[in-house]
Amino acid sequence: MLKKLATVAMTAALLAAPVASWAQDFTIRATANSNENDEDYDGLVVFKNYVEAASNGRIAVELFIGTQLCATGAECLEGVAEGSIDVYISTSGGAAGIFPYVQVLDLPYLMADDRVAESVLTGDFVREMRTMALETSGDAIRLMTIGNTGGWRNFANTQRRVASPSDMEGLKIRTVVADLPQELVRAMGASPTPIPWPELFTSFQTGVVEGSKNGITDIMGMKFPDAGLQYMTLDGHAYMGALWWMSNANFMAMPEDMRRVVVDGFSQLQQATFASPKRKSIEAYQAFVEGGGDLYVPTPEEKAAFAEAAAPVQEWFRGNVDGGDQILDALIAAVDTAEADLAADYAKDLN
Repeated sequence: MLKKLATVAMTAALLAAPVASWAQDFTIRATANSNENDEDYDGLVVFKNYVEAASNGRIAVELFIGTQLCATGAECLEGVAEGSIDVYISTSGGAAGIFPYVQVLDLPYLMADDRVAESVLTGDFVREMRTMALETSGDAIRLMTIGNTGGWRNFANTQRRVASPSDMEGLKIRTVVADLPQELVRAMGASPTPIPWPELFTSFQTGVVEGSKNGITDIMGMKFPDAGLQYMTLDGHAYMGALWWMSNANFMAMPEDMRRVVVDGFSQLQQATFASPKRKSIEAYQAFVEGGGDLYVPTPEEKAAFAEAAAPVQEWFRGNVDGGDQILDALIAAVDTAEADLAADYAKDLN
């Protein structure tokens, strides 16, 4: 009996010991240019915990949150290509300079809701983009998965309620420097105004810009309502995809069983980033309304009008982005499959 108890106690002690104290064969250096309140950090914590445990300590994961390893998308992706950074998370805009076709994730009104988006992003569409990215980077940068970073993009502004595209006419809407979001804003009759993210609060205050296209957690996290951003339309024009990149050389240097652990870890990370914005947005929307914000939900007819106004952006994408046809066709096919599967599920679940 005493021997059995001693064995149980030793096993418990090993399980309680930090995984990092075990023998390590590989180290993954992962960075996110965000903070510990962000969905990206939530995903990385899940990834680290899973990979270190499932590898029996053979893989250690080091997290670098902020700009310790690199400060810009181009700099960070260069580090991934060189192998000095193992894992990096970017938005589509942050990676568009190297992989312009990833902006397909920013095309408006293609994915209707979370169930469709999550089905698309757990399927072959991501593998198609991975193949394209490996070819573009000379097999240096591997797309591991696409998660979420902030829910859905919605139009918000300081001036008035927006219930139709005509309500946006003349508004100065903040965008990033990338072409696609500027094309979308123009299609809505508004004026795109590229402004660096750190300057946006002051730009709202001074009227340099009058609106933006962000998720609610970003809006509340940056306290934009205090700068006058009081009108928000839940048009959900784009899913805020987060692209998780890895050094292909460092990934392929691992034996297959460890590569499997890493792939499973990214699946765990993806599910965590799918869930995190849903929870965080509840409190954020409540705080927006309690602070006097006007939250407007378009009718199906109104949302269809937004989608119709934005339709020319797809043709612009096909004609102006290398690889645009290939990746947009892949996304449309994946959405069609997801919607058909979902309709079949509803037919079973609702009756």
